Amino acid sequence: MPHTDRTSATPPSPEPAPANAAAATEAATEAATEAARVRAALTGPGGPFAVVRAEDGPQAGALVYADGPRTLREFVETTWAFGDQPFLIAGERSCSYGEFFAAASALACRLSETYGLRPGDRAVVAMRNHPEWQIAFWAAQLAGLVAVPLNAWWTEGEFTYALDDSGPRVLLVDGERLPLVADWARKAGARVIVFHGEDQHGHDRHGEGVERYEDLPAPDPLAAPPEVEIRPEDDATIIYTSGTTGRPKGAVATQLAQAGAARNPRFHAAASALARGVIPGQGPAPVTLLTFPFFHVAAFTSLCAAMSAGGAVVLMHKWDAEEALRLIRKHGVTHYAGVPATALQLLAAAAGTGDRLESLHMLNTGGAAAPRDLVAQLTARYGERIEPRNGYGLTETGGGVLANFGAEYRLHPGSVGRPTPTTEVRIAGPAGEALPEGETGELWLRGQALVRGYWQDEEATAQAFTGGWFRTGDLAVMREGRVDVVDRIKDMVVRGGENVYCVEVESVLHDHPDVEDAAVLGVAHPVLGEEVAAVVRLRPGAGVTVEELREHVGHALAAFKVPAHVLVSEGPLPRNASGKILKRELRGRVAAEVERVRGA
Repeated sequence: MPHTDRTSATPPSPEPAPANAAAATEAATEAATEAARVRAALTGPGGPFAVVRAEDGPQAGALVYADGPRTLREFVETTWAFGDQPFLIAGERSCSYGEFFAAASALACRLSETYGLRPGDRAVVAMRNHPEWQIAFWAAQLAGLVAVPLNAWWTEGEFTYALDDSGPRVLLVDGERLPLVADWARKAGARVIVFHGEDQHGHDRHGEGVERYEDLPAPDPLAAPPEVEIRPEDDATIIYTSGTTGRPKGAVATQLAQAGAARNPRFHAAASALARGVIPGQGPAPVTLLTFPFFHVAAFTSLCAAMSAGGAVVLMHKWDAEEALRLIRKHGVTHYAGVPATALQLLAAAAGTGDRLESLHMLNTGGAAAPRDLVAQLTARYGERIEPRNGYGLTETGGGVLANFGAEYRLHPGSVGRPTPTTEVRIAGPAGEALPEGETGELWLRGQALVRGYWQDEEATAQAFTGGWFRTGDLAVMREGRVDVVDRIKDMVVRGGENVYCVEVESVLHDHPDVEDAAVLGVAHPVLGEEVAAVVRLRPGAGVTVEELREHVGHALAAFKVPAHVLVSEGPLPRNASGKILKRELRGRVAAEVERVRGA
């Protein structure tokens, strides 16, 4: 099964113990009833999120929104109406929606009219979270190009692989990335526009075929984007999977798919508002501190939610919890969006300084599994004033397609929530049959936002898609319409015939106050086939022993799930840019240590 980027996959956990079982059942029933009521109000005939079945094209047979944009160009054109409202804030710089749209339109015209690029040509975007990243991406959409966002932290070899694979005609990069792609661009004859033209050493590097964005004519605020035909079935993006289990693959999304992905967070925002007794769209525009890298689909979900409401997006050059607190205070940030690790660091920093996070209304995490106590920490410190939200999404779904928020998240912290109106869920058995509620199987998804396949890789596409359904490779269970993701199929240890879900053990280890981070994986065993091993990083000053950690797990889980080997890491556990632990980088080290212990 292919590896995918998950906006979140929260480990299943025991629900908070209520006064009695009857109270738990009653609360769960009330939550399910309320969720159904809200959904019916939003998706019923004539509702803002009504759906129909697509009759043709790549999404044939899937549910799609009956109304709303059919292309990303249609989506972004609506933001022009927000005019002077602030959109992108980075340091002392602020870019309004009007300035953003004028800049994106001017760049789109240059790509189309000066460079001669045509719809279907690929345009790579590779840079830090500069405001210009968004200008570059949306310029490609306005010109009908296929945007190819690349991981800004890749090596030159990784960039070369993706460039060879996607074959772009233009590269829109910052000065830090230019040295990594310049040779490829020169050999391929691709044009390059460099933003923030100095590299990290302060050198201004550009040569033949390279233009500095700063040298281009100032945008005309009244100019329109180029006149090009963009159809819903045309390709909009190629986004590469994070590649934690091998070479990344380019997931290709159509314009209709990305338009659906852009609409999904608006549905969840409306559902959240109604659940709180608020009319959707009322009140001031949100201000979001966005810490996801722009090349990750979790950022796309958060950004489109802000753009739909005319909200401001506050950016950071690099993550720093103390700086995040300062930005929240300075800009009156209402929404936080980031991986669970940074959210926990933010809460710890706020607790350490006594910061009440007065302006914050929502804490939204994704990109990696959220520890089950995150929502408990948030509620213990701030009550119900700050709404927690997590969910589930993949590169192949264009971002979040399930979400868990508010009271239901507090009641069911182990769930990734309910699907959007255009997302169908199947818990599939070995033959692809739909399993009943309460049984664990592979999570299959179908809907508007799904990609049409992998770029120039028919074999991988055929393996991942079955009759329009995408096989996620995740094990999940459905209860009362909510989905709990149990683990990756390949991230499960089979110990003597017993299945051990790594994420379950990791969750228990995270519960120990001395554990800062944890990863669980399987190691070969001559009799059992596999046994459980864990790598943990302890908090500064922690005094817990390895045996005490094993006892801690044993108090919560069956004996066969207790790690036979626990290794303590002195440094951070390796993670990719979207926050997921790179277990392939741990396996060799763990296997070597286990062999050493066995041989001693």
